[in-house]
Amino acid sequence: MYKALLKSTVLLMGLLCFGQTAIAQINNAAAKPMFVELKPAQPTQTGDKIEVLEIFWYGCPHCYSFEPFLTEWLKTLPADVQFIRIPGVLSQNWITHAKAYYTAEKLGILEKIHRPLFDAIHKEKQTIFTEDQIKDFFVSKGVSADEFTNTYNSKEVEAKIRQAFFLAKDYKLTGVPTLVVNGKYITSPSHTGSNDMTLKVVNELIEKERQAKK
Repeated sequence: MYKALLKSTVLLMGLLCFGQTAIAQINNAAAKPMFVELKPAQPTQTGDKIEVLEIFWYGCPHCYSFEPFLTEWLKTLPADVQFIRIPGVLSQNWITHAKAYYTAEKLGILEKIHRPLFDAIHKEKQTIFTEDQIKDFFVSKGVSADEFTNTYNSKEVEAKIRQAFFLAKDYKLTGVPTLVVNGKYITSPSHTGSNDMTLKVVNELIEKERQAKK
């Protein structure tokens, strides 16, 4: 189902990670706001906590450069904030990486896969884009080939991919990395001009939501 939807939608979206730098330059030149308010706001998954979503793609160099900043920021995550990663499904060729993320999540080995997969692609310049290449990577991390294949092609992972695809549409995403604060605000390095400024804006939006709850 989602593959058919992707085929009809991807051409209209035209959303490629490498466009982020150009977008950032345009935004800075025009002095545009450093975040966008979603209208209508989208539902969150975190109850009373303030939700922060990151949408990313393993093949995106901008997501890779953002990852160390995000890792440091997560060390100071307040108790009233919940962080969630969502692999982007903005193009059909992003599906394999999204399935890799959800496979690692289902197997409970994200720490073994998430950053190492980023490093393998961008630092070590490995080609890891097809299912077989991803399987080989998982096997190198101690996962059996059968366990990988059964999980990667499971109904649960397929359902997660559909959810990620429709989430991208609901949030009107125009690239990655993107952060969504409490279903109401979108920001990214393309809005703010830098990785560290993006997280400063996220903190300000968190505080804005915190004050709104009082």
